[in-house]
Amino acid sequence: MEDPRIRKFARFIIEKSVGLKKGEKILIELHGDPKAAPLAKAMIEEAYALGGFPFFQKFDYELEGAILKGTSEEHMHNIAAYELKRMQDMDAYVDIRASKNIHEWNDVPKDKMAIYNKEYWGPIHLSERCNHTKWTVIRYPNEAMAQLAGMSTEEYENFYFNACLVDYEKMGRSMKPLVELMERTDKVRITGPKTDLTFSIKGIPAIGTTGENNVPDGEILTAPVKDSVNGFIYYNVPSPYGGEVFRDVRLEFKDGKVVNATSNLTDKMNLIFDTDEGARYVGEFAIGVNPIITSPMLDILFDEKMAGSFHFTPGNAYDVADNGNRSAQHWDLISLQTPEAGGGEIYFDDVLIRKDGRFVLPELDCLNPENLL
Repeated sequence: MEDPRIRKFARFIIEKSVGLKKGEKILIELHGDPKAAPLAKAMIEEAYALGGFPFFQKFDYELEGAILKGTSEEHMHNIAAYELKRMQDMDAYVDIRASKNIHEWNDVPKDKMAIYNKEYWGPIHLSERCNHTKWTVIRYPNEAMAQLAGMSTEEYENFYFNACLVDYEKMGRSMKPLVELMERTDKVRITGPKTDLTFSIKGIPAIGTTGENNVPDGEILTAPVKDSVNGFIYYNVPSPYGGEVFRDVRLEFKDGKVVNATSNLTDKMNLIFDTDEGARYVGEFAIGVNPIITSPMLDILFDEKMAGSFHFTPGNAYDVADNGNRSAQHWDLISLQTPEAGGGEIYFDDVLIRKDGRFVLPELDCLNPENLL
């Protein structure tokens, strides 16, 4: 028997997140655990119900890793050419990621991962899919994700559907004052343990996201003026990326560029930042507000939406909030500013707007967790 939450979620993704219309083509991809097949099947059925034309492909992380270990730039470019042409023909895209082991690509050589990012991920996803399709990326609540979150599988499933299906209409209304404030703001300063960072967001659009792309959702994003970032930042949320888990990441910026980067895996991290020129510049600044997600769970898609968090992202900028930075990377590194995580402050034009993870301006109180539930 189908879990009714799966049908509700599938309908939400197809109707609301990507807003599929009659006659449109949608590519649904499933990466990893075959247990996610019922969700993919439900999405295919919902796409047909709207008069759409679903396409489907399943990927296996282990087999993809085998391809990466032996690839070359020319070979990966040729692989990407086929998939890029298909992506260019799509109106919408959904990616269901259901990893059984976040370290699956841990043994892929870093020079091969760099080729993958430059020749495959960057052209197909960061350049084409993110900017030219209606897209959504989701996870699937399997045992591996529950384990990462420190929950039982049943407990995690309940958390997952609650986080993914919050009241996005209410959230969208509550975001408007912050969106408007960000679009009036020039100088941003972020302070906290091992953090003192300044940058400008003047002239860059601010966007409140409410289930249109990444689900779960709940962030207000913009981007820094490319060469305006100065100071240093410490990210206290562990970050799984490219088969590794990076901890205690500390970046120093001068005139927009990462000039020093350290972590538990300093050498491997700097290889990522050396992918291309844009990988050392920041393409996104965003504030998380999802009231269901309150602590890190080793999954960027969830952690970047945490209430009380922000992310400051080296790499490619989105067209909707574009500062001109281009890269094959887009690494949402996250800091949590709740008292339990060490606290911290965010200032807009020298006015304190959030302290220790809570908004302090009266017009922004609607974004504090208890007011979004």
